[in-house]
Amino acid sequence: MDGNSVESKLNDSSRGKCPVLHGSMTATGATVMDWWPSALNLDILHQHDTKTNPLGADYNYREAIKSLDVEALKADLRTCLTESVEWWPGDWGSYLGMMARVAWHAAGSYRLADGRGGAGTGNIRFAPLNSWPDNVNTDKGRRILWPVKKKYGSQVSWADLMVLAGTVAYELAGLKTYGFAFGREDIWHPEKDTYWGAEKEWLAPSDTRYEDVSKPSTMENPLAAVQMGLIYVNPEGVNGTPDPAKTAEQMRETFARMAMNDEETVALTAGGHTIGKCHGAATPDTIGAEPEGAGVEDQGLGWMPKQGRGIGRNVLAGGPEGAWTTNPTKWDMGFFDMLFGHEWELTKSPAGAQQWKPVSIKEEDMPVDVEDASIRVMPLMTDADMALKVDPAYRAICEKFIADPDYFSETFAKAWFKLTHRDMGPKARWIGPYVPSEDLIWQDPIPAGSTSYDVEAVKAKIADSGLSLADMVSTAWNSARTYRGSDMRGGANGARIRLAPQKDWAANEPEVLARVLSVLEPIAAETGASVADVIVLAGNVGVEQAIKAAGFSTPVPFTAGRGDATAEMTDADSFDPMEPAADGFRNFQKQDYVVSPEEMMLDRAQLLGLTAAEMTVLIGGMRAMGANHGGSDHGVFTDRKGALTPDFFDVLTDMTYSWVPVDGGSYEIRDRKSGAVKYTASRVDLVFGSNSILRAYAEVYAQNDNAEKFVKDFVAAWTKVMNADRFDVAA
Repeated sequence: MDGNSVESKLNDSSRGKCPVLHGSMTATGATVMDWWPSALNLDILHQHDTKTNPLGADYNYREAIKSLDVEALKADLRTCLTESVEWWPGDWGSYLGMMARVAWHAAGSYRLADGRGGAGTGNIRFAPLNSWPDNVNTDKGRRILWPVKKKYGSQVSWADLMVLAGTVAYELAGLKTYGFAFGREDIWHPEKDTYWGAEKEWLAPSDTRYEDVSKPSTMENPLAAVQMGLIYVNPEGVNGTPDPAKTAEQMRETFARMAMNDEETVALTAGGHTIGKCHGAATPDTIGAEPEGAGVEDQGLGWMPKQGRGIGRNVLAGGPEGAWTTNPTKWDMGFFDMLFGHEWELTKSPAGAQQWKPVSIKEEDMPVDVEDASIRVMPLMTDADMALKVDPAYRAICEKFIADPDYFSETFAKAWFKLTHRDMGPKARWIGPYVPSEDLIWQDPIPAGSTSYDVEAVKAKIADSGLSLADMVSTAWNSARTYRGSDMRGGANGARIRLAPQKDWAANEPEVLARVLSVLEPIAAETGASVADVIVLAGNVGVEQAIKAAGFSTPVPFTAGRGDATAEMTDADSFDPMEPAADGFRNFQKQDYVVSPEEMMLDRAQLLGLTAAEMTVLIGGMRAMGANHGGSDHGVFTDRKGALTPDFFDVLTDMTYSWVPVDGGSYEIRDRKSGAVKYTASRVDLVFGSNSILRAYAEVYAQNDNAEKFVKDFVAAWTKVMNADRFDVAA
């Protein structure tokens, strides 16, 4: 090269440096949130962008499943689970325990408070769940299943395959399972914005997520597991200190937050430990990094042995070591025989973990070694197992199961089905030949609604009813906004807004709701429409009135057929955690929280399945129609309240105004010249002008040429929310 070449001009200090920037901002690798940690992070609304899905826009999983040979798939799974793989030998030549654990740990992250977690998306394939300490070696289970996944390809999702493998494992062990449903669709990148706790290290003391660790009910919402990186409770005891009575208290709270009662908790614990074993025969310093921290040569496998075999009797997959029963590949009453047939004392595993061992035990009652059936080894109980014996309520349930083994099997089968299907939503989403015919209350059953009534006649009666536009829009929104895309619960279908507990929620303005329902329910009875349909139609009538007032005539789409649930079809306790603590769309906040109102708005929008743009247009429209909670004027930046105009965005982007904080966390919108107060606002309102991303959307609707676009976009987003739970209607 000549002396004028680029390379010759590089000084010595720059030679060999990477030619690309590390990170999204500068060569330091800092991100926007690193530089400005208090900024509103909208990433949660950008999850699961279609661009991350390699299967393409034309792929439809529900259609793909229809071509699946289900019986052939199950036959291949049975072979897979009973043929030991050379590189990762199965315990006792079987993968029953491993696959039950893969399914359990995929499903066990579910929590009732926000419906997030669970097996419904295959999220255990990605960080952080794939690298949680409690999920150690579930990566090996997925690799063992890979030949089956490879064979059936896109006809079966990873999410479905993992749960089915665990269910087949129990069938092979001898359990009569309750059923299985296909229909879980895989995600393609981590749900990195799901809140799993504030701790900065795995298995940090659980005190950090409790106001008082001795009072399990004080655990921070929406969390369910007691420590970062665990599925439910610490097997060694509270913060690793054995005390079965205290562990029982944590179990009761944690399982309740997973939507399980005491009987289901006992059944799942005992049944989960009837097959398989704990692996704590090696110390943590003898294994490599977790999957997300492992080197490329490990090809996505974590916790690889640094020395020796690291398999069979030398596996590390958690602190404790040993099997719970004499026959760990058989479905039997062996767990109860072992737990109640012996006295127990504390000991430690080879990994140094606290566990319990029998004070005395006959050799023939001990399980055999996983590699050599001529060797008998000591069984174990964890602190959670001992809790079933120590806690009076749990012990009574155990005694009931012991007296009636068939009842235990039936209870476990149903609890396992609930555990692995809880986040799939209503039965209308379930596919396949093994879907049980029984309707279970945790499925939120809804009877079919009528489609034979005259929709226009119903709309006319609503329009003549005397209800205000705000009443109609707010009630429809309140009914529909309960929908959660996390577990497909809630929504307008079923009209559960008229039942306990929803009818009494502060966010639903009980007195206003009762008045509106007293008008809409007679219309439903008179016309043959469901109350659910009439509530949504009333909202549509209000929106159409607002559109007309704005000078446009865009119709609001409607699909009939919603049904009306009854109190008997409603598990009121499981709906309690769904009460909105805030709803930015109606400028409602029940009380002050550590989390900002605008962050709570994002959480609600993400659960509703909204994009940032859809959230923006809905907020602007709800303000224009005067649909705020309690009739508040915050954010109603218009002199034409009730008309679906983009005035909200006009004011936010108009620099003739200033925004002045006042007491109580609200703001005054003042004329810069006169100082006169023109409007008032909340933080939720002003964030659409202050956040650079949201302001970009706001500016689109504030443009003079986009008033009609605003109406059309609002109608599309509104209809999306109203139909979010219509799994019986093709999208």
